[in-house]
Amino acid sequence: MNAGDEDQRAATGRDPDSAEGEGALGEDSSPHRRRRRGVFLLPNLFTTGVLFSGFFAIVSAINGEYITASIAIFVAMVLDTLDGRVARMTDTQSEFGAQYDSLSDLVSFGVAPALVVYLWQLHDLGNFGWVAAFFFATAAALRLARFNSRLAVTDKRFFQGLPSPASAALLVGMVWVLEDWGIPAELADPYVVGILVVTVLAGAAMVSNLTYFSFKDMDFKHRVPFLAIVGVVVALMLLALDPPKVLLAGFVIYALSGPLLTLERWRRHRRRAPMGE
Repeated sequence: MNAGDEDQRAATGRDPDSAEGEGALGEDSSPHRRRRRGVFLLPNLFTTGVLFSGFFAIVSAINGEYITASIAIFVAMVLDTLDGRVARMTDTQSEFGAQYDSLSDLVSFGVAPALVVYLWQLHDLGNFGWVAAFFFATAAALRLARFNSRLAVTDKRFFQGLPSPASAALLVGMVWVLEDWGIPAELADPYVVGILVVTVLAGAAMVSNLTYFSFKDMDFKHRVPFLAIVGVVVALMLLALDPPKVLLAGFVIYALSGPLLTLERWRRHRRRAPMGE
């Protein structure tokens, strides 16, 4: 759950509009000639896919196709995981790609899930509904801005606040599961209020100081215990049996891991404090 792959934002400070070698002057070029600019195609294709999936989710929700909208956001999460990894594997990281990735994440994991849940049920609550959806979208924007501004000082092993893709997965996973159960088109007010509370809590988790594992220190190049492969197979089997419930359960567990991890790190800090004194 990657929190969407935000590693694209850890760019190297290269010219945001130029790809490696593309801005260099040729041997017979005039020093006064304007440098040719461009962007890396491959990673930005994946990022465009993220943006397309988020926009498609909005269109699907407007048409009342909420399961399709939810699936589209999960597809955006997969593509968001790939764009950063492709950029690192092909050495095509750039400031342009980092900024494009952030803007795509805001649409796909901030605006899109907020509109999906609003059009799905929150519109029945009037002003309370759209304000809750707006809070979620704003929290996603704030979380992304905070992440980008603290790249140089953050511990890469952890995220501060629930990553925006995981928070979006909580909302659309809830939509997908309840739609899959065949819920009535109009829920009773107490249930809609519960959906509003989940929306607000998911947004608040993004801008909180809770600590979440980033899984960026996982090493896929070395040997792992045999049981790890068995675990992956079992997870895939469960996912194939009931995708919406398994995905929602996984992201709920990840969201709840934040408070537990934060508490554990705080307890360790308290135990070390007297020794340091």
